[in-house]
Amino acid sequence: MTKRAVVTGASSGIGAATVRALRKSGWEVAAVARREQLLQQLADETGAVPFTVDVTDSDAVSGLVDEVLAGGGVDAVVNIAGGAFGVDSIQDGKLADWEKMYDVNVLGTLRMIQGFLPALRENGEGSVVLLTSTAGLVPYEGGGGYVAAKFAEHSMAGTLRLEEAEHNVRVIEIAPGLVHTEEFSLNRLGGDKEAADEVYAGVEKPLLAEDVADVVAYSLNLPHHVNLDQIVIRPVAQAAAHKVIRR
Repeated sequence: MTKRAVVTGASSGIGAATVRALRKSGWEVAAVARREQLLQQLADETGAVPFTVDVTDSDAVSGLVDEVLAGGGVDAVVNIAGGAFGVDSIQDGKLADWEKMYDVNVLGTLRMIQGFLPALRENGEGSVVLLTSTAGLVPYEGGGGYVAAKFAEHSMAGTLRLEEAEHNVRVIEIAPGLVHTEEFSLNRLGGDKEAADEVYAGVEKPLLAEDVADVVAYSLNLPHHVNLDQIVIRPVAQAAAHKVIRR
């Protein structure tokens, strides 16, 4: 029987790559993102079903849940939508940036989980994937707001796993390190392409969105009784959050 997943953040980067990876391995995919044109292009390419929804909008997420479930049950909810904004110290951090990061990374994920969890329980073998970050495991200077949001999402994954084991809902946390995507650092640095390029300068082989997406698909394609609780993914050149080999 064909399995069905809902993937957020699907218009670009890891989200779009995850839609491609799941479609390639036979899943039906409801692809969710804010940007309609990019989402439609992905749908035309992959056969995913597009839903133009902002996960920070509670009413829009409720409508998404109703529309998706009207077409049948779901086997997995894959929470990719997120992002970082700013590299200020905590002292200088902008409250608006912190609020934006918390809303999309934490509350957006919460909205999706709360909306689809009854259907995942009913499925009998449902899965939830949370894309966190190594920033949610080890703090670093200039990362205060993003670190706080990803630590919160990391904690959510652990709590949800404890609460949902009795319902046979599998909870998978995937925490990437340095991933070179077209938008993450660009958005974080306010559109400064030169500064964004410096993040990856000299790193011969950073991770790509496709690398992370392959791991997402692998974790979901395992037999359901196999739970990869937490997967940390880094390029070999990044031995730790604070140590990156640049040549």
